[in-house]
Amino acid sequence: MVQTKTFIQDLTGKYGRSRESLIPILQGIVEQKNFITDADIIEVANTLDLSAAEIYGTASFYTFLETKKQGKYVIRVCKSIIAVMKGKDEIIRTLQEILHIKVGETTHDNMFTLLEVNDIGWSDKEPSMMINDKVYTDLTPKKVSEIIQTYLNN
Repeated sequence: MVQTKTFIQDLTGKYGRSRESLIPILQGIVEQKNFITDADIIEVANTLDLSAAEIYGTASFYTFLETKKQGKYVIRVCKSIIAVMKGKDEIIRTLQEILHIKVGETTHDNMFTLLEVNDIGWSDKEPSMMINDKVYTDLTPKKVSEIIQTYLNN
């Protein structure tokens, strides 16, 4: 595991130590570790001379800045009104049945975390989901099953 202090110093060296650097630094942490730990929050606060509460508030506000441990594959299903109208609930049920978890949970093997998010920007192709950085659109239960199977086979 990456040492927090050294890693944060590397990120601040890359992005700077201003308030405007906060989001890129937090994104760098998530990219490396998959979530932001309490130790990360404290170290970023000390490095940027901001309060830990401000760092946590920022991290917890944004959907992609996770503050709790996530699975290897984070599934984010869009829950916009358009997604709901086009079958989002059926997609969620399918994922829950396949993975044996509920929204907000991680599988016992830490492979998958299932989340609902407000919008991922694909309203014209709902229902949609992201698995890590890969977007899947025009979903059906069958398509979701096939997609998850490819991740299970990796």
